[in-house]
Amino acid sequence: MENKKEMRTWLDDLKLDHPLVIAGPCSAETEEQVLKIAHELKDTDVSYFRAGIWKPRTRPGMFEGVGALGLKWLQKVKAETGMKVCTEVANAAHVKLALEHDVDLLWIGARSTVSPFIMQEIADALRGTDKPVLIKNPVNPDLALWLGGIERIYKAGVKNIGAIHRGFSTYEKSKYRNNPEWQLAIEFQNKFPDIALINDPSHITGKRDMIFDISQTALDLNFDGLMIETHYDPENAWSDAAQQVTPSTLVQIMKDLKIRKETDAEAEYITALNNLRAQIDVIDNQIIGLLGKRMVAADSIGALKKQKNVAVLQSKRWNEILGNMVLEGQDHGLSEEFILKMFKAIHQESINHQEKIIKG
Repeated sequence: MENKKEMRTWLDDLKLDHPLVIAGPCSAETEEQVLKIAHELKDTDVSYFRAGIWKPRTRPGMFEGVGALGLKWLQKVKAETGMKVCTEVANAAHVKLALEHDVDLLWIGARSTVSPFIMQEIADALRGTDKPVLIKNPVNPDLALWLGGIERIYKAGVKNIGAIHRGFSTYEKSKYRNNPEWQLAIEFQNKFPDIALINDPSHITGKRDMIFDISQTALDLNFDGLMIETHYDPENAWSDAAQQVTPSTLVQIMKDLKIRKETDAEAEYITALNNLRAQIDVIDNQIIGLLGKRMVAADSIGALKKQKNVAVLQSKRWNEILGNMVLEGQDHGLSEEFILKMFKAIHQESINHQEKIIKG
């Protein structure tokens, strides 16, 4: 698959002076609920009204969507508000029904993207459609799998393509529902800069009070738009209540976001600089997180040494680490002087942690 500007024609044709906004409830619950939210989003920055019709749930017994009935509600949204509508499809039957009801945009969820077999089934059902199709990243942080899913859709003759970054599942405790792993999204952009990239802060955070910060980071990293779950009564939503915002909150978020426009050479320079700085901020946060994990391991080592009455400083082990890291650093363009200073500081912090455990 080659990077082609034509793949983002569907977005460029909207001629927006702001980032694309896709908004609406996580799940379509009732016709009244869908239409009420849609009318509150009318005449805002929202270009596509979203609603989950079929909901792939982690465990059986949870609300799995109203099904095809909800497609008629989306048709009413179009007729009454003039907004374009979109929904998630997870198999060939969903695709067929969505196309029959003239849904304007389809997206494929993370639980589908993870399976090449499912992606091929959906691709075959979408073959030749001129509807925009957005592909969410798979649940696990695998760029090749994400790109592979997009390629299957592209090879089916779908030319209007986009991607949705919704974060990645992790077994580790995190402040996010799904870790953003920004570096994967950045690498995606570097490989295919002309594929529209939409951020889904609702699924990344899982918490409505974090949505603004993630949205701002996404825009700083040159994302093309946002998909934000919106409900007039989030606390009583039938699914993902904690991560949905009210329409009025969404409007305020869009007002408060700082959107960097490229209008001249100076603005282009500033935008590029801000993008690189945002990348550095992301990496710096990852470094701090990794150092924190390293010290947790050091604490555990301290506990073992205390149990066995072993000295904190193990010179042979330390010299081995230092030698290996100097060589590893050279492979990444880092000077020996820098590596020595950095790892001596890390080693000292590790010793401090272990001594605190042993003396405690």
